[in-house]
Amino acid sequence: MPKISYEATITCPKCGYSHKEIMPEDSCLVRYECRNCGYTMIPKEGDCCVFCSYSDKKCPPMQIA
Repeated sequence: MPKISYEATITCPKCGYSHKEIMPEDSCLVRYECRNCGYTMIPKEGDCCVFCSYSDKKCPPMQIA
């Protein structure tokens, strides 16, 4: 079984600000507010969560799959 990463750097598509976050182990996060500009990110069509759409790593459930 591959090692699961729970830390990801999420980047705002509006202002470009990046921030390291801890991802939930067993669920998908469908809303995330940028800490810099306040933009509310939602998953892109076809993605289960904001980490799959805007971070450098897929969420843990997708890493497992």
